[in-house]
Amino acid sequence: MTLDTKISVQIVDYNNSSDSRALLALLEQYALDPMGGASPLPEHTRASLCKKLAERSDALSLIAWAGDEAVGLVNAFEGFSTFAAQALINVHDVYIKPEYRGRGVLEQIFQRLDTIATQRNCCKLTLEVLANNQRAQAAYRKLGFGAYELADSAGQALFWQKKL
Repeated sequence: MTLDTKISVQIVDYNNSSDSRALLALLEQYALDPMGGASPLPEHTRASLCKKLAERSDALSLIAWAGDEAVGLVNAFEGFSTFAAQALINVHDVYIKPEYRGRGVLEQIFQRLDTIATQRNCCKLTLEVLANNQRAQAAYRKLGFGAYELADSAGQALFWQKKL
């Protein structure tokens, strides 16, 4: 990418084959990255993901394009804050191709996401980040994110899971 390559950020149409291919290609690259688990996506995921996302009214994916090259991806889902009685958007996946990192792509994707969240009257954006991913943490702090905390005495929230 040259420094003057224009980046555009588009909402993914899960029923559009070009959008679906781009989403799956970026998600596969993320899955193969150490911060994405370093394993390829299962075949059933590649075969069904976009169809299943299209069925969900709460799903939102954004792709950053440099010309006709897909260079960044965010998958997110609308949730709800009971304390604020408003919608929120939880960012589930973030991936920028290595050669495009540090070039403003992440900022452009999140500017678009901020706009969408504001249009939907969301109270906040949330995301999870691995404890050892210092580069991502620094980038998210720069975008205004911080650890989730209700009160100093309660400490920071931890993200847990139970696989089914």
